[in-house]
Amino acid sequence: MVLKPEPFFASVESVQCQPGSPVLLMTPQGTPFKQRLASQLAEQPDIVIICGHYEGFDERIRTLATHEISIGDYVLTGGELPSLVIIDAICRLIPGVLGKSASLVHESFEDSLLEGPQYTKPAEFRGIKVPEILLSGDHQAIATWRREQALKRTFDKRQDLLNKAPLSQEEQEYIKHLHIQRSKKQIDL
Repeated sequence: MVLKPEPFFASVESVQCQPGSPVLLMTPQGTPFKQRLASQLAEQPDIVIICGHYEGFDERIRTLATHEISIGDYVLTGGELPSLVIIDAICRLIPGVLGKSASLVHESFEDSLLEGPQYTKPAEFRGIKVPEILLSGDHQAIATWRREQALKRTFDKRQDLLNKAPLSQEEQEYIKHLHIQRSKKQIDL
């Protein structure tokens, strides 16, 4: 079943409040959704999201969209779940939604890095201890440790992000050091 254009045109025209509001079309053919776009969309007063279903939609519906968005390289039965992912990513960036704006500062993808490890109380649980540095009270040392952990986690899990990250010369040297360590481990195997 291919969705007809008439209901989509009527729906978009009836809800679009601001001229030029973003109209997102959920499709596996779209541009991959990224944190940067979520940040841009969070600043918009209105957003319209169009969701296809099953076999898709009449090609003319694409003309309504300002953005065609994909949340990954897979196909779902409809655009409803991807739209919820996008809504959640956008809403949490709106002031007041999370309570503390500081919660948004050091998150994954904000500096093209993954977020480092997080800990809470107790200081030891089942023999696993919170790193001593985090208990030290030395805020500068803690910030340095957190940044190194973010770099290491990104190196270990998503090296592709490091090419986009704004890294200092010292951080670039740290990444080289991680490459050398990994090479040595592979040789030892």
